[in-house]
Amino acid sequence: MQSLASFSLLAAFITVVVAHEGHDHGMQMPLDYVKFPYQAVYPGDNEVTADSIFSGITTFARLPWVKCLGKERDEAFDIAFIGAPFDTGTSYRPGARFGPAGIRAGSRRLTLYGGYNVPLAVNPFLSGLKLVDCGDIPVTPYDNKYAIKQIEDGHKELLHRPTFSPLGNDTLTGKPLVPISVDGKHHPRIITLGGDHTIVLPLLRSIYSAYGQISVIHFDSHLDTWKPQVFGGAPSDQAAINHGTYFYWASQEGLIKNGSSIASIVFLPSTPTHGAIRTTLSGPADYTNDDESGFQRIEAREIDTIGTDGIIKKIRETVGDKPVYLSIDIDSIDPAFAPATGTPETGGWSTRELRTILRGLDGLHIVSADIVEVAPAYDTNAELTTMAAADVLYEVISVMAKTPLGKVAQ
Repeated sequence: MQSLASFSLLAAFITVVVAHEGHDHGMQMPLDYVKFPYQAVYPGDNEVTADSIFSGITTFARLPWVKCLGKERDEAFDIAFIGAPFDTGTSYRPGARFGPAGIRAGSRRLTLYGGYNVPLAVNPFLSGLKLVDCGDIPVTPYDNKYAIKQIEDGHKELLHRPTFSPLGNDTLTGKPLVPISVDGKHHPRIITLGGDHTIVLPLLRSIYSAYGQISVIHFDSHLDTWKPQVFGGAPSDQAAINHGTYFYWASQEGLIKNGSSIASIVFLPSTPTHGAIRTTLSGPADYTNDDESGFQRIEAREIDTIGTDGIIKKIRETVGDKPVYLSIDIDSIDPAFAPATGTPETGGWSTRELRTILRGLDGLHIVSADIVEVAPAYDTNAELTTMAAADVLYEVISVMAKTPLGKVAQ
């Protein structure tokens, strides 16, 4: 009798195992997941808002979750969010590997009252573009060289996917638009959620495959063009690539267009641009090296004299109408407003000031973008930093939605 009972139990176990093995996990859908239609349901003008946005799976702004690097690798889109959970290139506080998850959590309330951007007069979620959240690139935490290649390959696979929407016609002349890429193809835009700033080197390698040398707008409190012998001492070839040297290597590899990039830290004419710079240096030689890397600089303190309008003017004069890549370090915002970052620097811009400057980029051909160095472990219980990061990206996609990546053929 006991053996019969044991046999029955074993048979039941085998039945369960076989049934489980035959089950398709890909068919499981999280609560409130929207697969069809292609876009999540967002309230339009004078429609119901403030519904239960805290329910369901946490994607960026409740966008549809698409397995872009998996079973749904043939899915087309116009703007995709992808996470790069990498933080083994940081020099001070680690934790940005959890940035993608934190930013998504901070974005839950983006569409609480609808997604209409009043200053830019656009609702990016109802603009006719297909926006998706592709999840994260699988990134190893054990081998930086391999992880950097994973990030480049994952980004490139998405970048070279056909777009969901055609370019259409120019709104002023009515003439057909042609792509601005060097390969003549219309590429989707990829917004990467970092991750520490090292990820921008593989991202620019990917961008180069479609656009060639690219102008860069870089918001950061640090230069990130340091020579490896200065920043970290380069004890090995791999250690030489980190979140303080990636732009040095990008310049050495010919990925960025010298004279047309700018960084908000300090400002010099006609190159990539830094914005919000306020870091200490090893000495004046760091600025000389930054010049040689092709960047102009905007010091964070310049906002006190020329204001946001003056900063916007400098950026636009530098970049012009060229295709541009946008990289935003959350530490460009003062730690009073965004404390959860790897290398915080006081004396930065407010969240409002950065958002105003980003809106001032309206009309630029931003081909792709990233936000990096969000380390949620150092955030407040109120999620100040992750909300700031999400709001910054909301301005970015609003600008993108208004300006297609095309030009009228000459």
